[in-house]
Amino acid sequence: MAAHNPQIVTPWSRRKLIAALTGAAVMVLALVVGLVLAVHSALTGPLPDAAAATAVVLPLDREERRDVLAAEPMLQVSRSDSQGGTPAAVPGPVLEVPASTMIGAGKVASGFPHTPEGAIGQLAAIEVTVLSEMNVARVVEVWDAWAADDAGPVEQWRLMGHVRSFLTAMKMGDVLEQGARVTVTPTAAQIKASDGPDWTIACVLVDVRAVYRSEARMAYGYCERMVWDGQRWLIAPGTPPALAPSTWPGTDLAVEAGWRTWARAAR
Repeated sequence: MAAHNPQIVTPWSRRKLIAALTGAAVMVLALVVGLVLAVHSALTGPLPDAAAATAVVLPLDREERRDVLAAEPMLQVSRSDSQGGTPAAVPGPVLEVPASTMIGAGKVASGFPHTPEGAIGQLAAIEVTVLSEMNVARVVEVWDAWAADDAGPVEQWRLMGHVRSFLTAMKMGDVLEQGARVTVTPTAAQIKASDGPDWTIACVLVDVRAVYRSEARMAYGYCERMVWDGQRWLIAPGTPPALAPSTWPGTDLAVEAGWRTWARAAR
């Protein structure tokens, strides 16, 4: 009977083990870097000049008044504040946001009421669509459908910058590759300012999770001027509002930053 010769398994060298572990770590790092770059302007962009904002001589016309409201700085936070935090011992205030009643232009949820909370709901629907799809062509489609006249070119839209930064960091071209997934969930909101019933600065804090062989997670705060056109809320013209604080949801810092926990309003 032939002798049994068990297969000899050669142990991996230290160099090979390090290379394998490094490859896995690089994939996790790429996800984190992709998320961080995608929200880079929310965390490291230039801060408005608060002194200049308060030095404007009154009375102001409508556009000047709105520019001052938009430029008013919000709480400054660090990049690490967007990636984790200790839950607050006492829950913060709640903001009830109405639900959509239809699918509108650009396949974005719509039908929000003519209220500041309705503006928040519409902004969140736009943001969730853009950031979850991570598709440059879709960003253009959504902008064309939801930006008011004279709102500026899509290339200057903050969300376009985030999508392009994420895809570049992940080396994915102009669309999210098969097997990758980004989920975006509104967790908090605030009304930064209103100027009459047809104009408001809406702010939304979302929980962003990216999955591509591993998972990365980050909070992102985002504000926009919103204007009512007689039928729906649109992204309004004008200089974008001061950067919103990207704080971990449910923390004392999030409450200090003005965020109110997202809750769905009863129909």
